[in-house]
Amino acid sequence: MTYTGSVMRNDDSSLELPRALPEVEDLSPEFQSLIDGWPIGFFACDDFGRLTIANDRLLGWLGLAPSDIQAGGIAWTDIFRPEGDPNIGNLKSASGELLPVKVTERTGDVARPGNLSRSGIIERISSDETASRRLADLEARYEMFFKAAPAGIALIDNAGRVVEFNTAFGRLLDIDSDETRMNLVDKVASRDRDTVSQELRQVAAGAPPNEIEVQVDGADRVIALNAVRIEANGNGPLVMAYARDVTERRNLEAQFTQSQKMQAVGQLAGGIAHDFNNLLTAMIGFCDLLLMRHRPGEESFADIMQVKQNANRAANLVRQLLAFSRQQTMAPKIIDITDAIAELSHLLRRLIGETIELNITHGRDLGKVRVDQGQLEQVIINLAVNARDAMPDGGTLSIRTANMTIDDPVRRGAEVMPTGDYVLIEVADTGTGIAPEDQERIFEPFFSTKSVGQGTGLGLSTVYGIVRQTGGFVFVESAIGNGARFSIFLPRSDALQAAKANPVTGVEDCHPRDLTGRGTILLVEDEDAVRMFGARALRNKGYTVFDANSGPAALRIAEEYGGEFDVLVTDVVMPEMDGPAVIKAIRQKSPNIEVVCISGYAEDAIRQRLAETPNIRFLAKPFSLSQLAATVKDVLKRTR
Repeated sequence: MTYTGSVMRNDDSSLELPRALPEVEDLSPEFQSLIDGWPIGFFACDDFGRLTIANDRLLGWLGLAPSDIQAGGIAWTDIFRPEGDPNIGNLKSASGELLPVKVTERTGDVARPGNLSRSGIIERISSDETASRRLADLEARYEMFFKAAPAGIALIDNAGRVVEFNTAFGRLLDIDSDETRMNLVDKVASRDRDTVSQELRQVAAGAPPNEIEVQVDGADRVIALNAVRIEANGNGPLVMAYARDVTERRNLEAQFTQSQKMQAVGQLAGGIAHDFNNLLTAMIGFCDLLLMRHRPGEESFADIMQVKQNANRAANLVRQLLAFSRQQTMAPKIIDITDAIAELSHLLRRLIGETIELNITHGRDLGKVRVDQGQLEQVIINLAVNARDAMPDGGTLSIRTANMTIDDPVRRGAEVMPTGDYVLIEVADTGTGIAPEDQERIFEPFFSTKSVGQGTGLGLSTVYGIVRQTGGFVFVESAIGNGARFSIFLPRSDALQAAKANPVTGVEDCHPRDLTGRGTILLVEDEDAVRMFGARALRNKGYTVFDANSGPAALRIAEEYGGEFDVLVTDVVMPEMDGPAVIKAIRQKSPNIEVVCISGYAEDAIRQRLAETPNIRFLAKPFSLSQLAATVKDVLKRTR
């Protein structure tokens, strides 16, 4: 073992310690005599931590005799109690007296079996030095527990001034490290200052603490403050304030509230759509029946067409309402982008207001795309509303379409658009623009740069989701003060397939003009007008039709009929027994029956049940006579 340096004798003369001491188990009587004369203590312990060697100085401090050590009953932990630093502490004598000491243990490998596991020297230190070391230890602990704490902590006097604060508190409330004695209420938003001042006064007076949430002055950060009363020695009560950042939690709560509002709007829109689409189906259907008896040129023909055209316009408004509330029924089909945007233009002009000019430029010979028209309308509506909000003082909203051929893959961030033929829909505005740091997050759900209460943060995320589900891509280009341009690339559908597709139903129809047919149909519809129109329309086309006004009535008809039906045409939302339940019950008797579901709106749970049921064709309300007949004939082709 090795010790370096020197220690002082009581007579202030220096005692040089040997640079190398022999192993303690080999101590000779001469060396034992030498260490007994040292003015410092010497000790050694065995592998079990028992004191085996102690010189006279150490024995004197402990009030022990050599025989006490030889008995082997004294452990090192019995006589030394460290305080913070493992080498600084107190020796406990036999009488209970505590002696401040510093321990310096031997260096090198001490773990040899059969040898002493530890040994070293012990020096007495003064009480002042002990106090100094304790103070240093307390300061280190203070630095660790207070200054470096991740939560904000501050000491507030009875005047509301910040006496002391840690780094986290300063960061949360934007307090510089050199600021002292500032008033806490000056660091929160003006609307929260009375609340903070009142809470500090009540806690200082002995009231139980309450957590309050306040906004930092000049920042979007929201913090939760907890204050507790503490007693200061002779200085009266003080308040200890704890602060933590709850901005993210507040944002999540606001997002949840907003999503609940959106859900309520969607449910309201769905309820309106369900009833209104029934009315429109009857109006359009009976117009078709009248048109079968009135030819072009007759006086009544123009009147009937006027009613039907206005009913179709009303149907478009209902579809757009469902698209806006994200409750439309999914029905991808091949459509013409030019026609879809033209139909939507009237609604767009009402949405953006009179101070914004709408320019629409249609591309020539535009390709077809296979999308859900309601979803596509929702994409354009969301982008238009977003552009409107970016132009509070007016401006120009431009919508442009064109055919695009991508020869090389296009990479934008993590997105890679492959080569191919696309239809471009470009929506550009002359608004305030989007900051570069926000462009990476604008498609995230609930992310919004608008003020609280002015945006849901769902519009652009919905745009992104719909476009990507369709197999397309959406990119944004913007600069502060120069507006924004959103470019949507939708894959073009095959021209031959588009030409063969029925323009009404979006399905291929080998006989689009001949809508007559033969077969037995069970029609289930709780709305009398819709049921009457549907039954007459199908009978006029040559079908045998049994109609029922409810699910239970349909089951009774099926039992009485005895035979098998070729097609089941059923409403989705009905009292007593809904569409999926009717389908399940009828298919137990006729497992091969074809099914056509008709509905203007269905709850998510019902749509999920329908999606899990095989071989179902969906026909959205309102529908015309030709649409109903074409759909029935199309499903019958699969069985013949």
